[in-house]
Amino acid sequence: MAVIALASASGSPGVTTTALGLALLWPRPVLLVEADPTGGSGLLAGYFRGTTTYAAGTIELALTSSNLGDALADVAQPIAGTQVSYVAGTRSHTQAGALSDLWPPLAVALAELEPTGQDVIIDAGRLGLVGSPGDLLEAADLALLVTRTHLPALSAARSRADALRRPPLDWHQSGVLLVGESQPYSAREVATVVELPVVASLADDPESAAVFSRGAKPPRRFETGALSRGLQAAIAAIHTTVIRRRTELLEGAPS
Repeated sequence: MAVIALASASGSPGVTTTALGLALLWPRPVLLVEADPTGGSGLLAGYFRGTTTYAAGTIELALTSSNLGDALADVAQPIAGTQVSYVAGTRSHTQAGALSDLWPPLAVALAELEPTGQDVIIDAGRLGLVGSPGDLLEAADLALLVTRTHLPALSAARSRADALRRPPLDWHQSGVLLVGESQPYSAREVATVVELPVVASLADDPESAAVFSRGAKPPRRFETGALSRGLQAAIAAIHTTVIRRRTELLEGAPS
């Protein structure tokens, strides 16, 4: 696998919840990067319910004068009992401007993690904000636009989709991850409107989503529920999408 980035066009479709859910179920060691410039770590305040203090994060990476790869290893914090490490986002939206120069070298440093056996999931937040990590989205092996399927969400997604489109034979791909498919529009209808392929769909399950977004107690049968099954299916679909493109390009490369 490699680097997967998630972003939204508007509103709160569940980018942070989805990124964390994918990371916690990911089959390999994975680094979760909070690159949302909005400010305030959704992971620390949500999943950890404020019980884990901020030690270091993206702003410290932006201020480092040392090798960024080494700094990344120092800043990343493990989530106990999992294969997930995370880099926390900024404390305040006022720090967003300081991140603009970080994204290009960080994109290179994250890509270099794959040979070490570690994948990367990026929570890029909402597109178009000051400090938005456009370079991370552009460099990701797969950039996913997370959206719901009602008309206001799809209108915003269609408006922002151009920023994610890639040439047909590019290593880097883009697509859509739906939350609440057929509420009211189907994956096929969304793909037609947004003009990006729908890679995966997740159930709109607020009770289960609250486990990731607010550190809530897991409901009964959480591990076998619709959201968990959807996350597992999404992981498989992401893996297939990335591997298929790599295989196509390698087979088409001149010998």
